[in-house]
Amino acid sequence: MSCIVRARMAVRAERGGVIKRLAPLSLMPAAAFAVHQLRYWLAFGGRAGSQLQAQGHHYLHSVAPWIALLLAITAGVFVRALGRAARGYRSLPSYTISFAGLWIVCSACLVGIYGSQEFLEGLFATGHPGGLVGIFGYGGWWSVPAAMAVALVLTAVFHGARWTLEQLARRYGAPVPVPARRVAPARCRHTLPAPRLAPLAGGWSGRGPPV
Repeated sequence: MSCIVRARMAVRAERGGVIKRLAPLSLMPAAAFAVHQLRYWLAFGGRAGSQLQAQGHHYLHSVAPWIALLLAITAGVFVRALGRAARGYRSLPSYTISFAGLWIVCSACLVGIYGSQEFLEGLFATGHPGGLVGIFGYGGWWSVPAAMAVALVLTAVFHGARWTLEQLARRYGAPVPVPARRVAPARCRHTLPAPRLAPLAGGWSGRGPPV
């Protein structure tokens, strides 16, 4: 029975680890959506809505509820991590990449997502120009500064969340007991007494032989 309980606990821990690793990635769809909308707003201003409708972007209205669901899940995971950090546990894995490095990675990912999205829209959406013109034409180059701006906010959220959890874990965490070093017991050497030879056997008698 104990084996079954341990197996279930291991499965739950593995699922929890996967959720914790995927929770930061759930912010990427919202960030990509923000880049897409910001690019059209910077390029067309008040006419952004009409341009989105004309180029076949009306499907984004059906995507918005799923993005909101992902944001809610991410917020729930972070609140749970805050509760665990208040008890001294670090729930989210830490990373060693710098702020600038993570900003560059997020910017490149967002630009790549935007380019892939516009390329697919050029193939399947009605009224959307295809090729590089559909990606970077008609003000599409605004996607690069928009991605950098959104990536900056995303990087600040990632680092801010990690810093908050680490500070809570350090403040409320119990000190980790240092295990005592085990000293191997001294081995006693058992020596057997060597037999003493008779003095005459070795020729070391106290007096000489009789004449």
